[in-house]
Amino acid sequence: MQQIINFLIRNKNFLLFVFLFFISLVFTIQSHSYHKSKFINSANFFSGGLYESVSNVQGYFNLKTYNKQLLEENARLRESVQRLTSSNKVDSLSQVFLNPTDTLDVQFNYIPARVLDNSYSRTDNIITLKAGRRNSVQADMGVITSHGIVGIVERTSTKYSTVLSILNSSFETNAKLRSSDHVGTLKWDGQDPNIMKVTEMQEQAPIKIGDTIETSGKSAIFPKGIPIGTIENFHLDGSKNFYTLSIRLFNDMTNLGHVYIIKNNDREEIKTLENGITNEE
Repeated sequence: MQQIINFLIRNKNFLLFVFLFFISLVFTIQSHSYHKSKFINSANFFSGGLYESVSNVQGYFNLKTYNKQLLEENARLRESVQRLTSSNKVDSLSQVFLNPTDTLDVQFNYIPARVLDNSYSRTDNIITLKAGRRNSVQADMGVITSHGIVGIVERTSTKYSTVLSILNSSFETNAKLRSSDHVGTLKWDGQDPNIMKVTEMQEQAPIKIGDTIETSGKSAIFPKGIPIGTIENFHLDGSKNFYTLSIRLFNDMTNLGHVYIIKNNDREEIKTLENGITNEE
């Protein structure tokens, strides 16, 4: 306390000057409209800059929340688009977005998930996701991004799941030409993480370089029309009369941050029906 008093005594002239200068500034600003407007503008400039900086810091720390909200919204939008494209009974877009549960039965739901680990340099690559059984994730669910397919859920725990990447020698799924219904088998040859193969494509297929390949919808895992990539080159196997296509993926499999897990609500019904047919045979 004594040090504070000594400081005030030593600097009493300077402190008196600062006090009087401040009083004079207040009187000048209050009595002159020009000075008052300049002061307000300057104060707004500095306070605005301060608030913007604070907002940017808060926004940075809230990015995780914002990303989660965006992923959930994108999942709802995908389901809404599916309703529109799967039926002609919808009168308007507002009917879908205002009453999404009352319009039509939705075959596919989309569960957002964060990628925790992604291997792509091995022959058999696996992806780990921050989503598990408590998020309704089960084995044999398809995994995609907004750019294309990623893989198929292989195992699940309460909070996590592992995905059989499309860059895995065990991965196979049906794929078709966007321009026709000719179907082949999509697989990876273990070489380039940007290139996959489509084998057993019919000789009659109207194939051209640059054509788009997408999911065929002939399985209970992926809906029809999920993009895969474009044809980079192809050749005809003369002995079998089938094409083999090289497909450049839309997805950058070396850079995955967030994905969507596809839940097929009709999956059990489809499997039961297929198993019944198999047993009859």
